[in-house]
Amino acid sequence: MDVRVVAIGEEDWRAYRAVRLEMLADTPLAFGETLEHALALDDAEWRFRARRCATPGNAGWAAVAEDGRWLGTMSAFVHPVEGPFLVSVFVAPGHRGRAAGVADALLDAAVAWVGRQAERGTLLLHVHEDNTRARAFYRRRGFVDTGLRVPYSLDETTDEVEMCLTFPAAPQFPAAPSFPAAPSFPGPP
Repeated sequence: MDVRVVAIGEEDWRAYRAVRLEMLADTPLAFGETLEHALALDDAEWRFRARRCATPGNAGWAAVAEDGRWLGTMSAFVHPVEGPFLVSVFVAPGHRGRAAGVADALLDAAVAWVGRQAERGTLLLHVHEDNTRARAFYRRRGFVDTGLRVPYSLDETTDEVEMCLTFPAAPQFPAAPSFPAAPSFPGPP
């Protein structure tokens, strides 16, 4: 299945809402919001959330299938003190795992964005201590446990684990993929 990664903007608010509700229903311990809370939000709030993905210091991406269905999302923002943070990571069941490549494609977009935004070469995230699948993915991609634990906002008897990806220097990536030049054809004789 071909998947493309696209930047999220305000015009995507309906798809953003649908995937957010799916992620909260599927993996409630992975996010600092309940499904019940999200269901009560009005359209203006969903427009705001999607629009925020395209504001300076913030970014959001969707992995989109050929049929237009969102298979996953990932967002990042630059914290004023701690630097770049990865948040709201989700891949739909049936599209998870290394073979599917959805999480890797989303993380590649996030790392490229960090390389264009950050003054330092680090990317932080917090992941629930019981989310072993996500922690294994991050370790495979080079994230290490920093040793910091933060009480999980929806159940302070559990923790979120801080993980960090460190680059030798802030990587620089092109803003968009480059494509080969179009072939040139000789004109009429």
